[in-house]
Amino acid sequence: MLELEKRLLKHIELLLERYPSLKIVKDDIIGAYLLLEECYENHGKLLVAGNGGSAADAEHIVGELMKGFKMPRKLKINFAEKLVAENQELGTVLAENLQGALPAIALDGHPALSTAYMNDCEPLLCFAQQVNGYGKVGDVFLGISTSGNSKNVLYAATTAHAKGLKVIGLTGAKESKLIDMSDVCIRVPQIETYMIQELHLPIYHCLCLMLEDKFFTEIT
Repeated sequence: MLELEKRLLKHIELLLERYPSLKIVKDDIIGAYLLLEECYENHGKLLVAGNGGSAADAEHIVGELMKGFKMPRKLKINFAEKLVAENQELGTVLAENLQGALPAIALDGHPALSTAYMNDCEPLLCFAQQVNGYGKVGDVFLGISTSGNSKNVLYAATTAHAKGLKVIGLTGAKESKLIDMSDVCIRVPQIETYMIQELHLPIYHCLCLMLEDKFFTEIT
């Protein structure tokens, strides 16, 4: 059993209560969380990629990390004060409305860049090119693939490791190439694409809840 703060473990316990079939991937969920926690503690970022429904999941994950999920994530007082000092009128609005964020980028969300690269270069390397451009040591690449064999995700994972990123895979139950390329791979116990996707969502919601709890709860 991997070590995890008790207050964070409650999120996984609730997940497993609602989705008992995920008990077999409990340690992998914890392992993925710990990689993400280390990344954000060291001021890193998350790069996420997938195709089709998994691209939608990548965007969903970014939405949960880059703004408040369940918590308001009020700005730290010193930054709020800097905003107001910069501009009384605009800074006051910013200080009252901006939220704390955990940096994350969905690699499917840049159509001008992606189409230019796919037209000029090698289409299957569009995610890898972005990992090459955005990624740095200490970041995490999350590859979402129901088959675990999506070539553009595999190219991105290969690039990620070469750049010094950690790799998390989110797949279905079948053996796949992404398993071997991942530092941690969460293989949900389904083989039908839509059923795999139905289990991916509660897992990444759980990870996002845990990260929010870790980085935006004030412990007294």
